[in-house]
Amino acid sequence: MYHYKLGRRKDHREAMLRNLVTSLLKEGKIMTTEARGKSAKAIAEKLITLAKNDTLHNRRQVLAYLYEENVVRKLFKEIGPKYADRPGGYTRIVKIGPRRGDGAMMVLVELL
Repeated sequence: MYHYKLGRRKDHREAMLRNLVTSLLKEGKIMTTEARGKSAKAIAEKLITLAKNDTLHNRRQVLAYLYEENVVRKLFKEIGPKYADRPGGYTRIVKIGPRRGDGAMMVLVELL
């Protein structure tokens, strides 16, 4: 798993990643920087793996991480069963190019 500090304190970094992962699972794709995308992808993969087996324990673990309950419902009802027979690799990262302002590499993180 990638562990980037992302120029943030621990609490800010964790909140930012929780927001990114919540948005990814809610919208199906997000556009962000490469380092943030790699970190968010690793977390999203673990949450989708938990959602493949709908137990109370798994649901509570995901609820403890994601901010929105409707995203948790979507994860367990739609996304988890969709990838039930897939052993991993639920997301992909596509490089878009450098950001205009500072030249940071931008990527599109999307669910397959």
